[in-house]
Amino acid sequence: MNKLSKLILMLPLALAPLAGQAAPKGGSHAALAAGFVAPPDSVQTSVYWYWLSGNVSKEGVVKDLEAMKRAGINRAFIGNIGLGELATPYAPVKLFTDEWWEVTHAALKRASGLGIEIGMFNSPGWSQAGGPWIEPGQAMRYLASVKAHVRGGGKVEVELPRPSADFQDVRVVAYPAPAVGRAALTAADTRVTAAGTTAGAQCLIDGDPATELLFDGSPEAVIDLVTDADLDLRNITVWPARRPIRAQAELQVKGADGYRTVASFGIDRSNPNIEVGFDPYAPVSVSVAKTTGREFRLIVRGAGKDTGLGEVLLSSLPRVERYAEKTFAKMFQSPLPYWEEYQWRDQPVLDAESLAVDPAEVVDITECLDGDRLVWEAPAGEWVVMRTGMRPTGIQNSPAAPEGTGLEVDKMTPAYLQHHFDAFIGEILRCIPAEDRRTFRVVVADSYEKGGQNFTDTFLADFRERYGYDALPFLPVYDGVVVGSQDISDRFLWDMRRLAADKLAYAHIGGLREIAHKYGLTLWLENYGHWGYPGEFLQYGGQSDEVGGEFWGEGSLGDIENRAASSCAHIYGKRKVSAESYTSAGNDFGRYPAMVKPRGDRFFSEGINNTLLHVYISQPGDELPGMNAWFGTEFNRNNTWFSHIDLFTDYLKRVNYMLQQGLNVADVAYFIGEDAPKMTGVTDPALPRGYQYDYINGEVLLERATVKDGLWTLPHGTQYRILVLPKLKTMRPELLAKLQALVREGGVLLGPAPQRSPSLEGYPDADARVRRMAAELWGGVDGKAVKAARYGKGAVLDGMSMEEALAYVQCLPDCEVGADVPVLFGHRDAGDVQIYFLTNQSDARIAFPCTLRVTGSVPEAWDAVTGAIRPLPEFEDDGRRTTLPMVLEPDQSLFVVLRADGAGAAHGDGTANFPTPVRVKTLDGPWTLTFQEGRRGPAEPVVADELKDLRLSDDESVRYFSGSVRYETTFDLRGKEKSGRLYVNTGQVGVMAKVYVNGKYAGGVWTAPYRVDVTDFVRKGKNTLVIDVVNTWVNRLIGDSRLPEDQRGTWTLNNPWRPDSQLQPSGLFNPVVIERMIAR
Repeated sequence: MNKLSKLILMLPLALAPLAGQAAPKGGSHAALAAGFVAPPDSVQTSVYWYWLSGNVSKEGVVKDLEAMKRAGINRAFIGNIGLGELATPYAPVKLFTDEWWEVTHAALKRASGLGIEIGMFNSPGWSQAGGPWIEPGQAMRYLASVKAHVRGGGKVEVELPRPSADFQDVRVVAYPAPAVGRAALTAADTRVTAAGTTAGAQCLIDGDPATELLFDGSPEAVIDLVTDADLDLRNITVWPARRPIRAQAELQVKGADGYRTVASFGIDRSNPNIEVGFDPYAPVSVSVAKTTGREFRLIVRGAGKDTGLGEVLLSSLPRVERYAEKTFAKMFQSPLPYWEEYQWRDQPVLDAESLAVDPAEVVDITECLDGDRLVWEAPAGEWVVMRTGMRPTGIQNSPAAPEGTGLEVDKMTPAYLQHHFDAFIGEILRCIPAEDRRTFRVVVADSYEKGGQNFTDTFLADFRERYGYDALPFLPVYDGVVVGSQDISDRFLWDMRRLAADKLAYAHIGGLREIAHKYGLTLWLENYGHWGYPGEFLQYGGQSDEVGGEFWGEGSLGDIENRAASSCAHIYGKRKVSAESYTSAGNDFGRYPAMVKPRGDRFFSEGINNTLLHVYISQPGDELPGMNAWFGTEFNRNNTWFSHIDLFTDYLKRVNYMLQQGLNVADVAYFIGEDAPKMTGVTDPALPRGYQYDYINGEVLLERATVKDGLWTLPHGTQYRILVLPKLKTMRPELLAKLQALVREGGVLLGPAPQRSPSLEGYPDADARVRRMAAELWGGVDGKAVKAARYGKGAVLDGMSMEEALAYVQCLPDCEVGADVPVLFGHRDAGDVQIYFLTNQSDARIAFPCTLRVTGSVPEAWDAVTGAIRPLPEFEDDGRRTTLPMVLEPDQSLFVVLRADGAGAAHGDGTANFPTPVRVKTLDGPWTLTFQEGRRGPAEPVVADELKDLRLSDDESVRYFSGSVRYETTFDLRGKEKSGRLYVNTGQVGVMAKVYVNGKYAGGVWTAPYRVDVTDFVRKGKNTLVIDVVNTWVNRLIGDSRLPEDQRGTWTLNNPWRPDSQLQPSGLFNPVVIERMIAR
């Protein structure tokens, strides 16, 4: 007997069925089917509609909207995007000019007439909320300071000059200077030598970070610092040279046995953009346990040539480790900060309490400052006086035209946000008559890319109200000064970051939502940020009306963003989950729906259900292909395949319709912890295949979660079997008390016991409360000898894999396929109907058994490409789950819908779930090819005896053609050839096609299996078949690149195609076959 079996026998815990296991009866199947075949207008296909650097016109926006309507796009978000002065044939329309207002008015009026809902980015650019109307005192700000050391015992007069004109005073504080014998190595008493550098190294300890030592490109630079007297080292702080650097550093001290390492740390100042921190080359501060020595060695590895250091401080005074990172001065340098990125190690405990500033001895002497001069009757002793104030981070909304660019608004103060709203969205509401903007309903906030803000006008009052203690004694911590202790300083900074995240959620996003509601608008938000995101993604999104993720058609962007959006929607009860979909970079005009479909299908399985196409760039004139950008798939009316895009949008609407039904089904909720910033969660232990999960946050657990029938339950009905805690040592006592109560009521919790609170609130009593509750809740569970114990009606688990934990609660997989089957799934519980979305994430046809956690129901196949619904008569119901044979074509997705009918026994009448196609007739031709006029194709129809890829033609007008080609032929059906259901199979096409039989539209092909049901359109005898094929612009752009520019006839802004570029497959190039489906 294996360990898992023993565990189940020892500690069984059977829970009530999760939603979807036994479906109740109801009468919604017919309505669901009708909505699937023809989705209602409430199911939106949206676009980001970019007006690029003012290249817009009234005629162009009207044509854009009319094309959207024809294509099935019924929602457009206008972004006034500025990419600088672009070399276009158009006269740019400047923001806020009369002409721009006329274009905006025309767009909103025509959209109202067409019934297309309009959203507007809440500021120029796509991120985030700002403009030229924001003054420095209304902007995002950080706490800055100037300091002086003074000796007390009488009147002290000292100059504390403002560091800048936009400096806003906060407080002047003074604190006793910690007494140490020798504070740091200085130029007066230390010799510095270096190898692997370009010059002398003494500048590293001259007190001026502007004097720089550059590296020569050697694999490592070795810097020796030698002094004649002992230094009790407790901190090293490194100022990088003012140029990007990423390196690993090692600090050593020389002892009797040679050098030994006392600290290893990274130096990452590789991204100087202020989106990732308002101090681009902020110092790197690292704490060490007291280390005494006279000879120190700093080794810097992998830094690269012409990077370097500006200053190195070896100090006997402690400093807060990584205080620049902990105060948002420097944030994560790249766009995907994973769960662990904003977590830091515990700092070494100080060997003497006197080394830290006593918070009780920090005094407020603000009233002693007159202008820049401080006059203070200072008590005896050595003091540090610090003038603190706010400075703008300098971050601006972007990318926007100069006339629309300004400072980002303060994210903590709703009054400033109202001013921002009034200056942009409010002006649109005032200037455009209400009857002409009836469908303007949405305020848009794209992903956050604007760095952190660590202070605001009301910070001190807000902080005291939130945490119950005064932040003023801790203001020196912003500059790395240790107040109280290393641990206490870190706790204060934790509270500051958590308050900043709370303010971003409630004051900014919640505030923007409330302002929008006052004007009859709603808020749409991407609830995360790639560059300098200071919030907590779930709480942040929870305050918006709608949330969205994003993904590229290839690559990794989207791997965390979409789960961030869907989890937020699932735990806050939001039905729609958008995604900025199919974006990209490079390969301009080279993409098409079949190419990007697999990525989209992956994220449908993760909960996305409201597609937002990226991107429709407005086309102001008649040039072809016209306006584009270095990013995005070209979802616009000038693209060759836009005439056929309804094939794709029909698919998207059906998928979105189905995935908006009922409730998402997931077995596991992974708690993300309480730390901030957070852009994603962590799935540890890993979830096995066959199950789904969401992330969940402290706010929802504390305020919304209950337990019902042993399941973690949210007010709107979402339920989870297991709540998983991350491997953290901290949890605030209020949350732990709630979890303890919910486990007592029947919840099952997996994870380690917290050891303390992360906050300074209630310290140290809060830590004692956490330890006491953890001891009660976890009892003897240590994750090693004991991995599970009952507590009340529930249980606490630790040290288990997810397989073990799920077995403990007797939770079978929701959708089980073979380990090597490349299928992902999503599950919606719609009451009497269970909806499974299955997607083949490979380019091969696969056959596999699929076991679903549903019983007493009859399965059907619902094909979102065609809208076809048919039974799946072969299945086996064992009373717990239903197993059925499945087949998916390359990159195909399919809904398996199970409707309750009371049947619980196996069905099997010999009819195959997936009949085999049998060839009835191959259409050998001849084929007549008619090329779209005005696209430099052959002027007269071309007759071909066989179908071959157009790019292989000897005729350059065919080889380099881009546009629509009409293929026409005739065929006869005699006798039994017309019996049964007949299909036209085109094989893979380049790149989309619509099929007409005897003058009637039968359907389209753009993805496998490239098959159209023509049963209702064919007749005995002679039939006419027309296949209208569209390819991409690539081949024409390659062909035109061979011509002088004035002979090309095409123009686009970003054109990577050259004469030697590879042509794309084009047209029909596989035999076209008439097929009949035969059951095996």
